[in-house]
Amino acid sequence: MPLVRRDPPHPSEGLAAAGPDRSETSQDLGLALGAEKDPRAREGILAMLLARADASAAAALARHLRSEDAGLRNACVEALQAMPVAASSVLPDLLSDPDPDVRLLATEIVRTQPTEAANGLLAGLLDAEPHPNVCGAAVEVLAEVGTADAVPALRVARSRFASEAFLPLAIDTVLARLRTGL
Repeated sequence: MPLVRRDPPHPSEGLAAAGPDRSETSQDLGLALGAEKDPRAREGILAMLLARADASAAAALARHLRSEDAGLRNACVEALQAMPVAASSVLPDLLSDPDPDVRLLATEIVRTQPTEAANGLLAGLLDAEPHPNVCGAAVEVLAEVGTADAVPALRVARSRFASEAFLPLAIDTVLARLRTGL
């Protein structure tokens, strides 16, 4: 029988094939995720981080919300949404990040938090958020998960952004829904 030479596995394929019990830290996996370009290997690394679903895995995913790679950013948002308990450990920092794009993405992660937590996080964001697009994203999430607890923050944001074309109308729609209980 002839010997067939196989190429050695790509380093990240070794990570993905090893499963979540390997000695790599979540930080190691996060670094590998950022460097990985192969979609299958990237999925394997994401799966290992999802299997851990702890604060360090959430932190490893959260650092990629700044990536220029939209596919990586979206995959990390989805992974963080799939681990709401772990994601709650990084959300306060993400919602106060200096980069409005990171704050905007964080509102999507808040969507999967328990209702009370989501309302508190988004109300806190609306109280001080200077960027209308970030407020718009928060209002969009509150349209789905908002409760009466968010009303004061919605009113503050409506007042602050009264001159914006879209935001007051969106806020009024959410306020009306919350008043009628729809």
